[in-house]
Amino acid sequence: MGTNTQMRSVAKAKSYGVNIESDLALEFLRVVEMAAIASAKTMGQGDRRMSDQVATEAMRETMDTVPMKGTIVIGEGERDEAPMLYIGEPVGAEFADKMEVPAVDIAVDPPEGTNLCATGSAGAITVLAASEKGGLLHAPDCYMDKIVVGPSCKGTVDLDAPVKDNLQNIAKALGRQVTDLVVVVLDRPRHEKLIDEIRQAGARIRLITDGDLSAGIAAAVIGTGVHAVMGSGGAPEGVITAAAIRCLNGYMQGRLILHKPELEERVKKMGIKDPNKKYTAEELAPGKQMIFAATGVTDGALMRGVRFFGEGARTSSVIMTMNTGKIRFVDSIHLDKDADVSIRFS
Repeated sequence: MGTNTQMRSVAKAKSYGVNIESDLALEFLRVVEMAAIASAKTMGQGDRRMSDQVATEAMRETMDTVPMKGTIVIGEGERDEAPMLYIGEPVGAEFADKMEVPAVDIAVDPPEGTNLCATGSAGAITVLAASEKGGLLHAPDCYMDKIVVGPSCKGTVDLDAPVKDNLQNIAKALGRQVTDLVVVVLDRPRHEKLIDEIRQAGARIRLITDGDLSAGIAAAVIGTGVHAVMGSGGAPEGVITAAAIRCLNGYMQGRLILHKPELEERVKKMGIKDPNKKYTAEELAPGKQMIFAATGVTDGALMRGVRFFGEGARTSSVIMTMNTGKIRFVDSIHLDKDADVSIRFS
């Protein structure tokens, strides 16, 4: 990431004016690609902190080449907890204030599934969502109860409805039997009752150890074999999922779980007036422009993991923009800066 890359990015912004989706989509693709490559180098080494650290550093460094006035609204934590990509941190090219560039709110998870990367398990990704200022809910670091389905099931599920009713409605919308459905649930003790209810209803379950964000995306894409995601996971991840769901025309509901008094006080300070509110994807990510970008670190349902070869690396990514209606799966080869490199398609 150097001056040449910065200057090309700035020239592009000057030439075409300011539009978040058209100007920044491919820039953010670079951000998640570089983070994935860095994190993949630690795959299977058993050090989740290192996997997170190198991805965060690569993501932050690449963001400094992007012509924008960005603000991290969901990141690695508060400023006193995280050295970079902390909530409220300004990001973007250092000379961005000298030109007309988009002002954007950014949510990141570099990577989602640090344990998956550290153990070499499937489903680790680096991910970023972006919108105009105020376009992403500033969610506290707490749990969120979620239900995610695809476009065909819009309006057929509700967090307050019995699990059996939700599954029957999903099956009806899809023209299937409940026994055909696959529901993804995080494998946690808190989900024992939910798991029992899903099984009693007759649906099948795919338990995952981490990565409910990836699962949420899979539920909104036809052909992945996932029909719904249920249960509680991180609220910040819920907001990023909502950004993807809006781009995919899916459906989602989420409600914050505030089980500690200090969390209730914190959400008030963050401007959340109703802590018991049942959010839709449009309320979690209300922006008029939306970008979602992700790159596989390890192999998953939608993307392959990073593959290294003698002259560089190959990445598999998805980049979505809401207004354009574009969902692009991008296969990239990143060559080392050497005159003798050669491209391989294996």
